[in-house]
Amino acid sequence: MEVMLRLVLSTLRHRKAGFAGAFVALSFAAALVCACGVLLDTGLRGSIAPERYAGSPVVVTGDQFVHKTIVKKEGKRKHKAKAIAERAWLPASVADRVRAAKGVRDVVTEVSFPAEIGDGGGESWGHGWESAALTPFTLREGRAPAADGEIVIDAETARTRGLRPGATAKVASAVPGTYRVVGVTRESLEHQTAVFFSAAQAARLSGHAGRITAVGAHGPEKAIEDAVRGTNATVHTGKDRGKAEFLGAEKSRIKLISMGGALGGTALLVAVLVVSGTFALSVQQREREIALLRAVAATPRQVRRMIGREALLVALVAGPPGAAAGLPLAFWLRDRFRGLGALPPNLDLVVSPFPPLAAALAALVAAIAAARITARRTSRIRPVEALGDAALNRGGSGIARVLAGVLATAGAVVLTIVLSNLNTEAASSPVTVLTALVWTVAAALLGPVIARAAAAGLSVPLRLSPVGGQLAAANLRAGARRLASVITPLTLMIGLTATILFVQTTMGHAATRQAGDGIIAAHVAGPAVPHGTAEEIRRAPGVTAVTEVVRSTVRVDLENYGVQGVTPDGLNRTMDLDVRAGSLAGLNASTIAVSETAADRLDVGPGDRLPLTLGDGTPVELTVIAVYGRGLGFGDLTVARDLLAAHVDDPRGTLLIAGKALAGIPTADAATLAEDTASANAEVNYVAMALIIAFTAIAVVNTLAMSTADRAREFALLRLAGTTRRQVMRMLGWETLAVVAVAAVLGTAIALATLTAFSAGMTGGTPYVPPLAHLGVLAWGAVLAGIATALPARLAMTGRPADTISARE
Repeated sequence: MEVMLRLVLSTLRHRKAGFAGAFVALSFAAALVCACGVLLDTGLRGSIAPERYAGSPVVVTGDQFVHKTIVKKEGKRKHKAKAIAERAWLPASVADRVRAAKGVRDVVTEVSFPAEIGDGGGESWGHGWESAALTPFTLREGRAPAADGEIVIDAETARTRGLRPGATAKVASAVPGTYRVVGVTRESLEHQTAVFFSAAQAARLSGHAGRITAVGAHGPEKAIEDAVRGTNATVHTGKDRGKAEFLGAEKSRIKLISMGGALGGTALLVAVLVVSGTFALSVQQREREIALLRAVAATPRQVRRMIGREALLVALVAGPPGAAAGLPLAFWLRDRFRGLGALPPNLDLVVSPFPPLAAALAALVAAIAAARITARRTSRIRPVEALGDAALNRGGSGIARVLAGVLATAGAVVLTIVLSNLNTEAASSPVTVLTALVWTVAAALLGPVIARAAAAGLSVPLRLSPVGGQLAAANLRAGARRLASVITPLTLMIGLTATILFVQTTMGHAATRQAGDGIIAAHVAGPAVPHGTAEEIRRAPGVTAVTEVVRSTVRVDLENYGVQGVTPDGLNRTMDLDVRAGSLAGLNASTIAVSETAADRLDVGPGDRLPLTLGDGTPVELTVIAVYGRGLGFGDLTVARDLLAAHVDDPRGTLLIAGKALAGIPTADAATLAEDTASANAEVNYVAMALIIAFTAIAVVNTLAMSTADRAREFALLRLAGTTRRQVMRMLGWETLAVVAVAAVLGTAIALATLTAFSAGMTGGTPYVPPLAHLGVLAWGAVLAGIATALPARLAMTGRPADTISARE
């Protein structure tokens, strides 16, 4: 044990450069896993402090979840709950129940709705003045609003807009208007703007007559819970009040759970693959040493244990600093997500010891797994063949490796077939990345076979170059295993980058194309046009039809579906959904049209009844009247505008205008209907997966630099044989070009196979790959490979060739 440990420490001390590569790879792996762990922990345990409800110890709101009880085998029941998209409103009678509860006092009701002064910027909500006590808000100057045309604004709005009592301000809401400011509050909220109206006016502007947003009270929680039992009300106390106030923050918290888990799992898989390649190259460079150990009676088990302990020591050194670096990386991610609007500013990260510890452990597991994978072939060399194997560096692949490669290829084929049958983004997104990774694993396992075939194919054109090309061809043929080691990370980077990038372009292009083909109106206005404005445009001369389009998300069973509400009258003059069955002529408050994808998943057609839960939790059952083909551009479900607008937080929408264009109306393009939240989601995916791509880029530089630096003796021998430095660099240039060409072909093939399957399932067509963007991906890989080869090579040739050879010996 002691001898083995001394040998391990001696190896690490004398081969610092080789193990530096493994150290870098494991450090970045630990940082990624730690950052993802912080996101996951925040999703699980993060809390949102209340602002509007800070002055009310108990807050009652509508239930923001759809519930379902599933009966399993042996009579076991499992309860599931999924969040709804809009705010659930309460009957006004709930406030009376709370008032009647024993020990309850200071009951305050609230009505909230979108309302912005000027251009807005951030969340801005209108309220009835009676709910000011929930914060509490108090008047700094002026008085409370009494008439319909009066408002009170918060202190920050007054300061930034330069408003004082007596001034007038335009307020954008479902019913826009000009109001006189009659008061300014002492307080303002950090993450939202508050505009207060009279109680009667707030009720009218909210569009939910006889209903309220929340009830605040002082009193025993248990008594209030008993009072509202049997209604759709939920009682909140403490920091749980923040969930009731910031619905978007709660949705973001839930999203962090899935994002952190998926990104962390992907990072770990990539880490094992990258670190395996790094260790494989490191072990390959030491085959002479390992062969000598086998020749002096070291057993395969001892060799494996030596390599495993080397990996263990590197991981123990690399894991903690890498995990520590993951904490600032998590804060960087938080800032990026906040900038994209995917993470609210009042949801702070939960920082605990668990993610760094898990990251350090993950680095340890990745290192041990990588060491066991790479040590198998070398440790099985028979003692009588050891020195010969080391000297000749035979390029045999091994039956076990080839079989593993064949099995990985079969697994990749199965995943590709599965992916081609998935038609929802939630299901296809994780499978897409996994498919690309498994294809890369298959390519890595079959790397020596691929490398020998590539070397044979490239040798003919390479020999056209007098010296450098011929040397490069000879090196590629003799060093198939080394070639395979440097091709794998570059293939991974190109394949993953192209897959992640062009999944988004494929979806965006398909949705935009469908929206562009389906909008037959002459003009598009939006995106937040009030219903009253649409009515004015309808009465304008030369306008033949105006279709209002409102967007939301509904639940069918527990699954999410995008829905659009459209004005039925004149729909055939503004929108073409590509109806495949039935007709849109009967679209009204009791009917619905579904896309082909949704019809297949829900197994419905014209004449069937479809129960669903609208965005605010209201259950309805509608009759299917049509099935249409342009679901990506217009949403999976289409209902009447008036039905949907009554159940969304903001009933303003986009207008499709047939006929004459009107001045003064904000215009948009056809892509507006297809954008929805897709662009924001795409940007979030880009930021998250950019870390994985950066990790693979580091692996490319790492592996190529290690491979090149280890060839100092080879370069010295070439120079002693009469080869000039320039000729050696040309040789390396041709080798690098060959590596990039093989990796480009493999990475492009992996991405194309994955994207074709993804597109077949999600769009029913072919992937959209912008040529210039793909050339940019390949160029980026070539630049990295060139830098990672040229700089170490120049450093390796700085000394005299004779000194280099004697030092290496």
